[in-house]
Amino acid sequence: MDFQLSMEQDILRKSVRDFAEKEIAPQAQRLDADEEFSMETFRAMGELGLFGMIVDEAYGGQGMDYISYIIAVEEIARIDGSHAATVAAGNSLGIGPIFYYGSEEQKHKYLPELCAGRALWGFGLTEPNAGSDAGGARTTAVLDGDSWLINGSKIFITNASTPASLGVTVMARTGVFPDGRPELSCILVENGTPGFEARPMHGKMMWRASNTSELYFEDCRVPATNILGQRGKGFHQMLATLDAGRLSIGAMGVGGAQGAYELALKYAKQREQFGRPIAAFQVNAFKLADMAMEIEAARLLLYKACWQKDNHQSFSKLAAMAKLYASEVMGRVATEAVQLHGGYGLMREYDVERFFRDQKLLTIGEGTSEVQRLVIARLIGAI
Repeated sequence: MDFQLSMEQDILRKSVRDFAEKEIAPQAQRLDADEEFSMETFRAMGELGLFGMIVDEAYGGQGMDYISYIIAVEEIARIDGSHAATVAAGNSLGIGPIFYYGSEEQKHKYLPELCAGRALWGFGLTEPNAGSDAGGARTTAVLDGDSWLINGSKIFITNASTPASLGVTVMARTGVFPDGRPELSCILVENGTPGFEARPMHGKMMWRASNTSELYFEDCRVPATNILGQRGKGFHQMLATLDAGRLSIGAMGVGGAQGAYELALKYAKQREQFGRPIAAFQVNAFKLADMAMEIEAARLLLYKACWQKDNHQSFSKLAAMAKLYASEVMGRVATEAVQLHGGYGLMREYDVERFFRDQKLLTIGEGTSEVQRLVIARLIGAI
């Protein structure tokens, strides 16, 4: 077994780390406090090649492997969860479905702008009454001549209402199968289409500099050719999209945990009590040792899942495991990092406070920890 990253992957890690430290870190606290999505850093991430990383060069992508993409998300998350969310959702949820399921016309129409980081695309799945039960979606799309007529709403949708947002992929009920199950299909809807409105959501506890939106469809009419892939395949497209998306959430967990751990280690070596650094006390040294151990275990699990995807092997089980474990590892690491900072860890001027808030989304988004355990239990044949 070879655990050595390629030279290209090492270079990628260094370049993304340098970018995140120089361009994102100085602004992260302010953007978080102001709940501001930064078009400047979004464009800079696009120029660095962080969008369309896994897409073929023929469509404007970078043509990289999944491990390289995950390394990039990890390094951005090491500095700031909001910017990592923009990259992760932009690639896995925005670009991914169009690349994997779109027609040649759809790919050539949308992917070049999205892969260049000049535009963003959302994935409209979650609804006010359909979260983990995505199959319970109530948004409808009725075929009316040569158009789909869409009605309904979505919530908690990333990258859908920024100045750069180009449109969304919407999962909607398009009929009923003979056995009574809802027929679900994915349809592409461009921003600016009459009857479609994307509203930014504010007041979030976490990812405050990431764009989150509510979507509203009222007799929204789009061409019938805007369907993504085959009619009735939306649920399967959604499941496959979430499988891949779990890897990027796992990367955010590993990267965020790494960032919180590094902040804690630095502080513990500088902060003195009773005449010596607090890191010298065994109780604190053991906390830091446990952090480092769990981060390494999470990273290895995540990279193995990515390796299986890159080698066209089944990766659903490991993706769920990596997402579950990495997100919960970040929760434990961020909690102990705040504990090591003491009272200062509760103040917004210290970055560790932001890491503590940002970690909570990882155990909820892309399938809660409870859903991940359900998925794993099914895949190992327990239920």
